[in-house]
Amino acid sequence: MNNNLKLIVFENAKELGEKVNKHLNEIRNTTCNYIVPITSSRFSNGEGKVRIDETVRDKDLYIISDVGNYSLSYKFHGMNHFISPDEHFQDIKRLISATSGHASKMNIIMPLLYQSRQHKRKGRESLDCAVALQELERLGVRNIITFDAHDPNVVNAVPNLSFDNFYPTNIIIDELEKNEETNNILVISPDMGAIERARYYADMLKCDVGLFYKRRDLTKIVNGKNPIVEHVYLGANVKDKNILIVDDMISSGASMLETAETLKERGAKKIFLAATFALFTEGTEVFDQAYNKEIYNKVYVTNLSYVSQEIKNKEWYVEVDCSMQMAKIIDKLNKKESIAEIYDAGKTRIKK
Repeated sequence: MNNNLKLIVFENAKELGEKVNKHLNEIRNTTCNYIVPITSSRFSNGEGKVRIDETVRDKDLYIISDVGNYSLSYKFHGMNHFISPDEHFQDIKRLISATSGHASKMNIIMPLLYQSRQHKRKGRESLDCAVALQELERLGVRNIITFDAHDPNVVNAVPNLSFDNFYPTNIIIDELEKNEETNNILVISPDMGAIERARYYADMLKCDVGLFYKRRDLTKIVNGKNPIVEHVYLGANVKDKNILIVDDMISSGASMLETAETLKERGAKKIFLAATFALFTEGTEVFDQAYNKEIYNKVYVTNLSYVSQEIKNKEWYVEVDCSMQMAKIIDKLNKKESIAEIYDAGKTRIKK
């Protein structure tokens, strides 16, 4: 058994990292702690530092960080300041620097890819995700592992860097089928951008797919966006169907909930929402209200990025645990074994 595997888990991914550590012991039939302790601290002016508290010389390092965790804070000039994605990413670079080049290989696991929504340039815009990946490559990172990247084509920014983008679709569907009736189901994409994801879900569930086109008022900007004037539906009849609305990310949730409400008006029965990441940037009040109005039934979300315990306790929330999938990925990569089985789990389901 290869014994050079080590995990470095930032505080922002502590719960997920501990589950991965547990599953690695189950997979390998071991009873050790793969997690290397680190100390991450901040000065009161906002500057930070990271120290590795155990040797990582010649180790195959898997650094796990949830850059979307908004629950951690520190005192900044005497005020409570919550750590932003930019600061989480800076800590990853600090950690890489702290290894002093002694690790045999550095793998970064960012389930929520940093700046993934800023993956392409329109006019005089920054190209943050591409720049970040190039930074990591220059710092000596050999592999990036992420989940359901907003646009997987961002890998073109680092053509010589290993970039593994996994999908939790199969695990989400397993959880859905365990809890819900899926025989009379229709998969819906809330917009044009999510149609490929919706088609993949539909193929695995062996059902039809539909989509909404959002017609926007391009003469106005509200909260940084052109307001939606009309939801135009394209697809099979939704009357008396159970519906699964899928996307990679729930931000405010307005788009998904508006889609669900429109489907209810068209005669849909039960409606389920599914996403890899749920940010709930505007809180959950709108979800509570929509649930009480019976606009939707459940929200299925992975544990790949932070969600507060308060939200997890909601009657409508269902957590999908992806820690075993991550542990299997780490185990196979460390052993230099093929990961095709994990990549192709959904395709295997489709062929059955």
